[in-house]
Amino acid sequence: MVLKFITRNKQTILYGISLALLLFLLKWLELRFIIIDHAFEIYIGFIALIFTGLGIWLALKLSRPRIETVVIEKEVMVEKSAGPVPDLNELEKLNLSKRELEVLQLMADGLSNQEIADRLFLSLNTIKTHSLRLFSKMDVERRTQAVDKAKKLNIIR
Repeated sequence: MVLKFITRNKQTILYGISLALLLFLLKWLELRFIIIDHAFEIYIGFIALIFTGLGIWLALKLSRPRIETVVIEKEVMVEKSAGPVPDLNELEKLNLSKRELEVLQLMADGLSNQEIADRLFLSLNTIKTHSLRLFSKMDVERRTQAVDKAKKLNIIR
């Protein structure tokens, strides 16, 4: 089928190939005349490219730090100290729940009610309720008083 196409259009194909060769020859001659007419500018351009590349290479070579920093990663085992052990007798006297104790510890860490709620995944109203119960059990009126009393009783760190 391809052979049949070539034989049928032989004259057109030869004409196209000859035009392509002629166009290639003309472009080659045009390029030669351009190179001959502008040889000096082309020579200067090549020298500029060479020195630009050399300058970039040299700048990268000189700007590298001479001291290599080696990072060594090691697994370090650090025991987390729980701090002072809470006084269990005082905890029993106050009858604080685990959640109230958590809220008290987070108050001592300086977190606001909203931050405590976010950290414990509870609503703000629930935190306020825990705080009010905590205040009534500890017989205090403010957060600072509750934290101070808890530290004096050795309930929190």
